Amino acid sequence: MSTAQAGFSIIDKGLRALEAVLVVILAAMVVMVFANVVLRYGFGSGITVSEEISRFLFVWLIFLGSVPVMRQHGHLGVEMLVGKLSPPGRRMVRALNDILILACCIVFGWGAWEQTQLNMANLAPVSGLPQGWTYFASVVCAVGIGVLTLADLFQTVILGRTPEAHAGHGYEP
Repeated sequence: MSTAQAGFSIIDKGLRALEAVLVVILAAMVVMVFANVVLRYGFGSGITVSEEISRFLFVWLIFLGSVPVMRQHGHLGVEMLVGKLSPPGRRMVRALNDILILACCIVFGWGAWEQTQLNMANLAPVSGLPQGWTYFASVVCAVGIGVLTLADLFQTVILGRTPEAHAGHGYEP
């Protein structure tokens, strides 16, 4: 196994672990909301913290879930023009696309980190958890998508593979 293949294997294993975390988050949300509904309508009471924690977990679910989708090339894209280009043209457009995505990840991650730091002192009203932890989900998202984009850029520029040659290979849910 080459060094590049080993690196992609590590990324794939990390994404499988991330999907397990996503399943746990979703299950926790379902249990908390269901229990709260049953308690509220069946017994006239409820778990006050469950709504707030579910909201926090939903934010984490969305941001963490976007990372495996990025690896599967599942985000919106326009392939009509790129599909008509020659393989070198596709590689050039893909490399430019990856560089722009990296730039966005840096800007997004930087701003998210600033918001995380600013909101660590703000506590949620019911649970008392720092609000910064909610913003930290976007930092993790920016780093995850940035790493995956660097891996795609490596495949495109160094290994010379066109997007069709490596889309769908490796990580599969």
